[in-house]
Amino acid sequence: MKLAYFDAHCDTLSRCVRTGESLLDASGQCNLARLSRYTPFGQVFAIFADSAKTPNLADAVRRQAALFRREKERYPEEMRRAVLSVEGGELLDCDPGRLDEAKAWGVRAVNLTWNHANGLSGSHAEEPERGLSDLGRAFVRRAAELGIFMDMSHLSDRGVFDVAEMGLAPLLASHSNSRAVCPHTRNLTDDQFRAIRDSGGFVGVNVYRAFVGGDGSLEAVLRHFDRFLGMDGAHCVGLGSDWDGGITGAGGLNGVEDMDKLALAMERRGYGKPLIHDIFYGNLSRFLGIA
Repeated sequence: MKLAYFDAHCDTLSRCVRTGESLLDASGQCNLARLSRYTPFGQVFAIFADSAKTPNLADAVRRQAALFRREKERYPEEMRRAVLSVEGGELLDCDPGRLDEAKAWGVRAVNLTWNHANGLSGSHAEEPERGLSDLGRAFVRRAAELGIFMDMSHLSDRGVFDVAEMGLAPLLASHSNSRAVCPHTRNLTDDQFRAIRDSGGFVGVNVYRAFVGGDGSLEAVLRHFDRFLGMDGAHCVGLGSDWDGGITGAGGLNGVEDMDKLALAMERRGYGKPLIHDIFYGNLSRFLGIA
């Protein structure tokens, strides 16, 4: 099967800054050379740093943005559909004004939180009962003005609904699965999925075994797609692997080069080729407006 590929989240950029490797041939779970087995291909690269463990957070963030820009210049064809995101509002000091700077870097999406609660909202892991603060609402409004998507992955449940109720822009959950299938706080409830779907948004299914649940097989991964597709999600569900985020992939999916195994499993399950194409490429491509 000829396979296109567009994935909504990986942490390869931060890994490459740590190791000194290039995005072209990095030794982790994803690189441009291995992505090129798919035609066409795209990848959302997240700027990420753990604020609790990073002494100079601003420097770490800017080094990643600079690496992304350099690699775009060095490998224009391979990076033609490369997209930049920021994983955690604290990486921008929770400052709505810094969204303009992020926009200038080429950022298309920002997670309001990573695992840590911050000045914008609680997260799924810290202060999960807390939703958007007034500052968080100002951050969401400014992002909408700039055309930057708000990413619901890692956010508290209340925070997800607070953003949805503002109704300012299509919502994104770049790497989140179904909580009905695997009861982890990182996964989406059915109501959260519907809110993202109804906003015209996008949900990328994560292959991290801890969020897949069950026996960690390809069958277990497919149950998440089945759940979302059963809620009229054929137009808004895709891939959000979380490669290089310290994950163990489910079902023998150990890196981007293995994702054709998932496509074949979908085909055996009865997913038609147009649906597989939309999951693997079309839905995220349309959401981001990248052909």
